[in-house]
Amino acid sequence: MTHSRSVALEKIVVYPVKSLRGIDVKQWPLTPQGLQYDRHWMLVMPNGRFVSQRQMPTMSLIDTAIEQESLILSADGHGEVRLPLVRQHHSEVLAATIWRDQCDVVEASDAASAWLNEVLKPVKPLRLVSMADDFIRPQSHPERFGEHTFTAFADAAPYLVANTASLERLNQQLQQQQMASVDMRRFRPNLVVSGLDAFEEHRVRGLQHTDGVALELRDHCERCIMTTIDPDSGQKAPDMEPFKTLIGLNPMPDNPKAPAFAVNATLASPGNTIWSVGDQLNLVT
Repeated sequence: MTHSRSVALEKIVVYPVKSLRGIDVKQWPLTPQGLQYDRHWMLVMPNGRFVSQRQMPTMSLIDTAIEQESLILSADGHGEVRLPLVRQHHSEVLAATIWRDQCDVVEASDAASAWLNEVLKPVKPLRLVSMADDFIRPQSHPERFGEHTFTAFADAAPYLVANTASLERLNQQLQQQQMASVDMRRFRPNLVVSGLDAFEEHRVRGLQHTDGVALELRDHCERCIMTTIDPDSGQKAPDMEPFKTLIGLNPMPDNPKAPAFAVNATLASPGNTIWSVGDQLNLVT
């Protein structure tokens, strides 16, 4: 049931290219596949396997922006490269793998791929790809997200929802251990809310906007080594923090050796909508 208690939408972040920096926006379209253009592009190796900060932490230093129908990538000392949000011509279809999912993709831009190789200096050349026309990535976790929930290149669900109080609780624990606090960028959420208790997001079924559109909060998001990468330096923490502290504070329900932070979510209502920072969302419990 929907309760009168509500939470505030504090941040909306879209990540156009998987594992590159996100864009904080004031308002943005929500679609059943996620925020518009979220994880719409990704980098792949010559064998088609996807690449993320797990292999290349310095991906965290590349900025993204969306302006005037273009995706803009930039990095200190390397200028920028632009590519159209919508491909202007048909390209060769390539095979790519993201986790266990096989996808048909196309190279998004020769120039963008070349620029990214110059910045990242990988051992083997990378390609920036987007999904091929009319290809829909299979849903590999229908038991978690439903058979008809689809994404582009997100790891799991279309949306990741984080709670400011959970981050505050983590930072309190880090500070008690004389460790540096971390910010929300470590966890790469799409939507950040306030007004819940620490880790209460795991006990809420959904969030309903006043426009009638609701997010269904599906399950805990299991975190990985990427949480140890400083988004300002691109360096992994040698002490494995805040990963290790988070394990003790909020472990996965079915895996006490792995930490959880934020919740995977799907759009419960059909159609598209636009949400704005400051919107109120009613709890569905």
